[in-house]
Amino acid sequence: MTWTATVTTLGFILISMFVSLWLRLKLERDLIIGTIRATIQLISIGYVLHFIFTSNHWYWIGLVLLVMITVASQNAAARGKGIPWIFWRIFLTIFIVAGFTLLMMLFLHLIQAKPQVLIPISGMIVGNSMVVSSLVLNQMRQQAEQMREDILVALSLGATSRQASMRLTREAIRSGTIPIVDSLKTVGLVQLPGMMTGLIIAGTNPIEAVRYQLLIMFSFTASATLTSILMGLFVYPTLFNRAHQFIGWRGKTDK
Repeated sequence: MTWTATVTTLGFILISMFVSLWLRLKLERDLIIGTIRATIQLISIGYVLHFIFTSNHWYWIGLVLLVMITVASQNAAARGKGIPWIFWRIFLTIFIVAGFTLLMMLFLHLIQAKPQVLIPISGMIVGNSMVVSSLVLNQMRQQAEQMREDILVALSLGATSRQASMRLTREAIRSGTIPIVDSLKTVGLVQLPGMMTGLIIAGTNPIEAVRYQLLIMFSFTASATLTSILMGLFVYPTLFNRAHQFIGWRGKTDK
């Protein structure tokens, strides 16, 4: 694919801007900013990855993974404003999930220990964990307010903070896994996943492309489930003080 063809694809953005102007949606500025940012970011990361792939040193791979996890944690932390140490809770969750998933893949010889393989797969795992973290935080914030009375009643009957919030935590964990489970049910019928499509376009045999896609989807499912569980376990204690009193995320103690 030539640079001329790439520039030509800007026509799709122009069409979107024209529709926005016609319907007075006021999306033109966001489309321009998004297009410019995407272009700069992708070209920049392209040169960075080219340098890393040619240098082939493990510490560059570690640095890229650290940047990915940090940016993902900052983005997901925006959903958890008011939760103590939320950035570090998310960072630790994604770090554990990404590390565990990659080590399992390497241990089972499912992938090769090459930057060309580790970095793209790590990026997909980290991005998936970021989305799951945001979903879990959203659900926990909503459920914490809706179940406030139930939690207070449970506490008044002698339940610990863990017992009183068990239902809330379970609902939040389930909500984080819903998208990946739904995608498993419809993959191949509603859409062809991105990795599989890219491999087929690049000339890979469709059967081999399917095997790679299954590897990614199964690892995504495991990482999403683990992310949901860890987020639920790391976040629910922040709803209570040391005396097991429910304080929510508004800083007030309910007795």
